[in-house]
Amino acid sequence: MTHSTSLQACILDLDGTLVDTLGDFVAVLGRVLSDLGLPPVTRDFIERTIGKGSEHLVRTTLAHVGGAPALFNRAWPLYQQHYAALNGQHAAVYPGVIEGLELLRSRGLPLAVLTNKPGAPARELLRRKGLNHYFSHVFGGDDFERKKPDPLPLLKTCEALGTAPSATWMVGDSRNDAEAANAAGCPLVLVTYGYNHGEDIRAVAALQHVSRLDEVRLD
Repeated sequence: MTHSTSLQACILDLDGTLVDTLGDFVAVLGRVLSDLGLPPVTRDFIERTIGKGSEHLVRTTLAHVGGAPALFNRAWPLYQQHYAALNGQHAAVYPGVIEGLELLRSRGLPLAVLTNKPGAPARELLRRKGLNHYFSHVFGGDDFERKKPDPLPLLKTCEALGTAPSATWMVGDSRNDAEAANAAGCPLVLVTYGYNHGEDIRAVAALQHVSRLDEVRLD
């Protein structure tokens, strides 16, 4: 792993890293399934499923409740409609996030958000939670040809930041973030409180594992 002395910028995941959005997903999917006359899914199922993009979440949820794959064409616009209405209402910024962002900014580090959530709701969520001013760039899962765990979004974000991957830390909460960072050559920091498909993220190798963003060691 690259040593912290070379740190020039940070890329941060959104859901499960900066903001606890599980409640939003529960509320939105509840409305979508109700609209379609389908049974609800559990909060635990949603927590295990989020992180690979909204389309994946909707398709996997439909399959879980026995909905036909073709039903996605009805479910997806419903999901977008309900998410736009509820975005952030059942979500909360994690403890230590603002302090951690202030710490990173105090070192003069340019910061970017890279999430598999579509870009427009991601930017709106950050605005509603008062976090948008920390970031020079916010990229969503629809901003590039591929999503994490593919390294392409990280490489493109490094280009936007003007920093080499080896000098750009990826801060995330899941194996998706880890695989993307490792493939892109970005040093990896993992928070232990997020969503990792039901697995203990501490089993995934990283430069650091932290229980709060403001515990990240920069020296």
